[in-house]
Amino acid sequence: MAELPIAELPPARCSGRFTISTLLGTEEGGRGPYVPTESSSCDSAQPTQLSGSTLCTRTFGYNTMDVVPAYEHYANSKGVGDTRKARPSLADLHSILKPDPGHLCAPVSDPQRSNGLTEASPEASVEPGTAPAPEPVRFGWVKGVMIRCMLNIWGVILYLRLPWITAQAGIALTWLIILMSVTVTTITGLSISAISTNGKVKSGTVCVCPGMGHEGKGGPKNTLGRQQTPRGASTASGGTYFLISRSLGPELGGSIGLIFAFANAVAVAMHTVGFAETVRDLLQEHNSLIVDPTNDIRIIGVVTVTVLLGISLAGMEWEAKAQILFFLVILVSFINYLVGTVIPATTEKQAKGFFSYRADIFAQNFVPNWRGPEGSFFSLFSIFFPSATGILAGANISGDLKDPAVAIPKGTLMAIFWTTLSYLVLSATIGACVVRDASGSLNDSVVLGSPGCEGLACTFGWNFTGCTQRQSCRYGLSNYYQSMSMVSGFGPLITAGIFGATLSSALACLVSAPKVFQCLCRDQLYPLIGFFGKGYGRNSEPIRGYMLTYVIAVGFILIAELNAIAPIISNFFLCSYALINFSCFHASITNSPGWRPSFRYYSKWAALFGAAISVVIMFLLTWWAALIAFGIVIFLLGYVLYKKPDVNWGSSMQASSYNMALNYSVGLSEVDEHIKNYRQGCLVLTGPPNFRPALVDFVGTFTKNLSLMLCGNVVIAPRKQKMPDSRLTADGHTRWLMKRKIKAFYTDVVAENLRSGVQMLIQAAGLGKMRPNILVLGYKRNWRTASPQSLEDYVGILHDAFDFKYGVCLLRMKEGLNVSRVLQAHMDPTTLACEQQASTIFQSEQGKKTIDIYWLFDDGGLTLLIPYLMGRKKRWGKCKIRVFVGGQINRMDEERKVIVSLLSKFRLGFHDVHILPDINQKPRPEHIKRFDDLIAPFRLNDGFKDEAIVNEMRQGCPWKISDEEVDKNRVKSLRQVRLNEILLDYSQDAALIAITPPVGRKGCPSSLYMAWLETLSQDLRPPVILIRGNQENVLTFYCQ
Repeated sequence: MAELPIAELPPARCSGRFTISTLLGTEEGGRGPYVPTESSSCDSAQPTQLSGSTLCTRTFGYNTMDVVPAYEHYANSKGVGDTRKARPSLADLHSILKPDPGHLCAPVSDPQRSNGLTEASPEASVEPGTAPAPEPVRFGWVKGVMIRCMLNIWGVILYLRLPWITAQAGIALTWLIILMSVTVTTITGLSISAISTNGKVKSGTVCVCPGMGHEGKGGPKNTLGRQQTPRGASTASGGTYFLISRSLGPELGGSIGLIFAFANAVAVAMHTVGFAETVRDLLQEHNSLIVDPTNDIRIIGVVTVTVLLGISLAGMEWEAKAQILFFLVILVSFINYLVGTVIPATTEKQAKGFFSYRADIFAQNFVPNWRGPEGSFFSLFSIFFPSATGILAGANISGDLKDPAVAIPKGTLMAIFWTTLSYLVLSATIGACVVRDASGSLNDSVVLGSPGCEGLACTFGWNFTGCTQRQSCRYGLSNYYQSMSMVSGFGPLITAGIFGATLSSALACLVSAPKVFQCLCRDQLYPLIGFFGKGYGRNSEPIRGYMLTYVIAVGFILIAELNAIAPIISNFFLCSYALINFSCFHASITNSPGWRPSFRYYSKWAALFGAAISVVIMFLLTWWAALIAFGIVIFLLGYVLYKKPDVNWGSSMQASSYNMALNYSVGLSEVDEHIKNYRQGCLVLTGPPNFRPALVDFVGTFTKNLSLMLCGNVVIAPRKQKMPDSRLTADGHTRWLMKRKIKAFYTDVVAENLRSGVQMLIQAAGLGKMRPNILVLGYKRNWRTASPQSLEDYVGILHDAFDFKYGVCLLRMKEGLNVSRVLQAHMDPTTLACEQQASTIFQSEQGKKTIDIYWLFDDGGLTLLIPYLMGRKKRWGKCKIRVFVGGQINRMDEERKVIVSLLSKFRLGFHDVHILPDINQKPRPEHIKRFDDLIAPFRLNDGFKDEAIVNEMRQGCPWKISDEEVDKNRVKSLRQVRLNEILLDYSQDAALIAITPPVGRKGCPSSLYMAWLETLSQDLRPPVILIRGNQENVLTFYCQ
């Protein structure tokens, strides 16, 4: 056990009295805070974790160490109680005040504030002669979120595929497709709003590793330098990945990061192919194709994405303003389209199927007309859905927003509303103006009522029957992707809108994907991807990530088919949305006090519905792609669960673990105990666990994944002594246990002596019915030279264990257990997990040795159970288990059959049973003499003394052995000597010896009992475990 040195706290004294006006601001006349006088004193001892300049702080009306609430006290806190140490610790306020006139302090001047609510920066001080760093640009909800989301939502599908989808599905089903998509995205928008407003997102900080600057966006870039932060304090550079991973944890957060980054990389290809299609159509109209229609898309697409890559790498200071320009171009193009629908159609436009608003056209286009391989509802849904997936653009730059809690919900939901309205209006208007099929030939005009003319266009004076029957019509909603351009008042404005929408979306995705992937790489959740986490330049640009995104985008651009690329993105975005909604639901359902989003207009059940409907739609779209996506998620989830990365993000998974543990622990109290379900819960007196690694490994061998193991440490110290931070110490020892792969708890108590501390542990250890029932401790090798009181305490602990119905297990090893001399006592607990792990016999393969069980007394079966459990482990699995019992020489066969029959009923698989007929023989004289020499220093030698004198001697030295006790226990003592001889004869080469020790009755001198244990287990090479149950059955051969 550990013993602390006694150290007195240095006293402190400070002077000064503060009034309410002092606390709330500076005094009138420009004077600073009130200057203290020497006569007044502060009611605190010297702080242990505060700087000397903060010994006396402000409060109301009197001098004290207490401080008023302030922002700085809560900033940068991660673990429970882990703050920036600005407020005094509990020890500072609670320790005894010892005034010292020589130790003075002054109040802290705080020019920044004084109501404690102002956000202060630790780097606020600027060196003289240097210009202060410029403030980073912050965006409001309109420019930062709404416009950015609308630009990402509006894209290639709006201009090039929505009219075609309307022709295929009809206006009614197109509206259903739009509303289904919007339902998913709206619920996801509510979920991401709740997640992004659950706490402050620090802007401009590094994802993980100190020493790396990192830029904070997934859209426009900031060129300002960024403050560096330690591992785990990632910024919004990871955008949605950052928000979700910190909410849901690394298990699913890592999966969503990879999927989201890949989806954005493919989205670059989709938007670029849409741009290339438009350029190809312009070239085709002027008969200027480069090669052929398909290869032209590939050439133009690769050239375009290469230019976009160059822009991303070169820097984009103009990009934020360019987004506004793109937005205005799209608005103008949309207004231009609406104006074009009310302008009377020219002859050329009528030849292409445009006849202005007609009720007949609306009625015909209201119902579906499926055509081609994509002619099904869910195929069209998969093509349209990417046009609704830009809702995360605002969340991606949450670190660059003035007020993310307001901007993200408001901007995202407004963007969804306006874009949805634009989709519905476009579908209805173009479906009321343009017929499905048109030839584009001016020669197809006919007189109304001409014979042989079929179709709706005949009523408007056009005969498109021939191309309709041959399915060779080049124009109309079903055939001409540039229908919006044809309908509009000025076609080039629509082309400009397409260019603005596609290029802005492609550029945003090209920037977003590497940023998300870089943050994921720096979190070090997965191997082999750290190469892409390196940043370059003052903004830590992910150039390697850009190149990877470029390669992926080019690969999908070569497909050159927009209708084939869009469903791939749909599946991955739906998977991302499912995880986002599930993370919101999971965070809500855990009821964690830390889940307090500022955005209140969300529902956990709506989030669950959004997650479920996203999964359902995934399988309805492309079932095999959905299986691949979920296979990737499950694989990544399993990997992170296996590796257990060293991150602590305060995720909902952590909260869920606590809830589950609490519910199961409470539920366990309702379960009746049964012998078949007996679990050997062990309270192991390890002291600091790294001091006795063999003891830890021994118990961990038979408790891992099976039962409770609790490492107990008694810290011996006076009650008034200042104690170290027990939480820090416990965390250090727990990390050491985890590194050693020991599944155990650690706890410590402070007591004035070892025995009282162990009594505390025995009575208080555990939770409900999950409590230890076996006390495991190391054998006291130095009992002959130790102080008499420590000897009394050690044996007293064994008595206490039996009194509290515990079984007892002592481990003795020839080389001893305590390695604290090698490790330097009282090692810093924070470095425990980093120290080199000591190797023990319980970590090595035992081969084909034997485990010898000497079941000499029936203790309920514990002596059999523990070796059996060890034999089930791989390292001990090849060992042969032998059972030795005492017996009479003339009844050896009968007694052996009885024991074999009993063991077979226990189903332990022990068949090698040996009867010891010579157990009652007299030991050899030299061994008897060795025992007598062993107890000689502890004898009273009271044979010729008066009884009163003997009692007085016994009272002063209870560990001493009287002559009467030697004689009374002579047979028992010789039995231990004889057993040792048997052990030396039979088990010297065993891997492990388990033996039932004698029970020392109360009143038996502690030295005599220790002499028995010493004699029984001395001179043995293998480890010896002395196991004694509490005389209650732990084995049964009944099935109920």
